[in-house]
Amino acid sequence: MQRGSVSTGNKLRPFRTSHGAALSFSAIGFGTAPLGNLYRPLTEQDARATLEAAWDIGCRYFDTAPLYGLGLAETRLNGFLRGHRTEPVLLSTKVGRLLDRCSPSGRTGIGRFFDTPNRRERYDYSYDGVMRSLEFSLERLGVDAIDILYCHDVDVFTHGSQEAADKRIGEFMAGGYRALDRLRAEGFVKAIGAGVNEWQICETLAKVGDFDLFLLAGRYTLLEQDSLQSFLPLCETKGIGIVVGGPFNSGILASGPRLGAFYNYDPAPAHVLERVGRIEATCNAHGVPLAAAALQFPLAHPAVVSVIPGGQSAHELRQNIEALQHPIPGVMWSELKRAGLLREDAPTPG
Repeated sequence: MQRGSVSTGNKLRPFRTSHGAALSFSAIGFGTAPLGNLYRPLTEQDARATLEAAWDIGCRYFDTAPLYGLGLAETRLNGFLRGHRTEPVLLSTKVGRLLDRCSPSGRTGIGRFFDTPNRRERYDYSYDGVMRSLEFSLERLGVDAIDILYCHDVDVFTHGSQEAADKRIGEFMAGGYRALDRLRAEGFVKAIGAGVNEWQICETLAKVGDFDLFLLAGRYTLLEQDSLQSFLPLCETKGIGIVVGGPFNSGILASGPRLGAFYNYDPAPAHVLERVGRIEATCNAHGVPLAAAALQFPLAHPAVVSVIPGGQSAHELRQNIEALQHPIPGVMWSELKRAGLLREDAPTPG
């Protein structure tokens, strides 16, 4: 596959790190949490079919993590990557968790991940922990190197309080960060970063370390743009790229404000349902599906290199591509801003 656009319109977006590494992201990447049997089990055949469908719609950036299915997602990528080894693929995984064998009742993610190995997560942001995590990921993935390594979940959402998150950041900067920096300096990885749920944590890390990328989940979307206050301008200044995870805010920007819609992995509260309802009404007035606006909006920011909307089936992946290609009139973005539903300083498509 030559660099450039692919037939589906899922264009490749070149990005060069401040250290000179050239990376090529597809506008829509593929996040592999669903391959880890997130919320429902997938057969091996269905998992492979989903991966092949992602390839067919032009996904050339694949993100994974040991947490996803407690190693299952990385394992399922193994055969797929071997089948595409002659073509360029951008691959990222994460460090910060080690997986220990345990009893079935002690498994991490009961009720969230299904039919996975019996493993319990153990946070380890130390130098040795990061190196061990990478070794295990290389074996599960069946590859010789990773393009991008993210420190995973040093945030309040995961650890429960700002104090706990600060402690984990301190552990990482004192140990794991040194490991990532060394791996990058030696050319073993092309880029390093962090994958978290809060832009404030990304901003803290950007100020204390030398990072190439952040994978920010759910915090720069059609519904939320507070990261424009200081974090995204800092990224532009430092040349840091942003991968936007969760552009649908866990589902509500795809499903709309229906009863039971999810926001931040939980049922959406009333004020979120109301705001999304107003956004959707504006989109409908211009014949634009809410999901199309949600998917296209973050890609307009100059720091954003890719979005990862997820998808558990070929059908959902095709829906994402249709949303990416749907025409959106510029006046719609203007109306959202006039209504106070979009920040005035938010870059918009076109």
